[in-house]
Amino acid sequence: MRSVKMPSNVEIKAKVDDLENMKLKAKEVSGSDGVLIVQEDTFFNATTGRLKLRQLQNESSMLIFYNRPDQTGPKFSEYHITTIEDPESLKVTLGKAYGIKGVVKKKRFLFLVDQTRIHVDDVEGLGSFMELEVVMKENQTTEEGQQIAEDLMKKLDIQENSLITGAYMDLLLK
Repeated sequence: MRSVKMPSNVEIKAKVDDLENMKLKAKEVSGSDGVLIVQEDTFFNATTGRLKLRQLQNESSMLIFYNRPDQTGPKFSEYHITTIEDPESLKVTLGKAYGIKGVVKKKRFLFLVDQTRIHVDDVEGLGSFMELEVVMKENQTTEEGQQIAEDLMKKLDIQENSLITGAYMDLLLK
């Protein structure tokens, strides 16, 4: 059996006081207007990592498994994504098998800067956040990904004290 390397990224997530101001900064840094994506993520109980069904308005759905430490600052994450044709049926099946941990609903504004996805998120029940996902290239080190994330944090004026550790689901459960 051949081992397949999972795709990976370096990610940071921060609380944002002013959603519109962050969108303007992301627009400036990316040189684009960004794209609005309406998402609903259903998280399932998992013995390792996190497992979520992401349903996108007017787009195909995805089952996403990812493993990421809960720490502030840039963090390395490995993930696997499967496109789903019948998300409602899969949600019922996984709910019965593992139990549903919770649901996160958000409006995400996506901006791209080279290999980095800037997400400016309005999360139902939580507020405004910004997330950087530096999608790692083959043979790129975690340190290189962290440096890219830290450079973008400076350009977006993200302060260390606004960084958060876990996923939105974790915050909703608190």
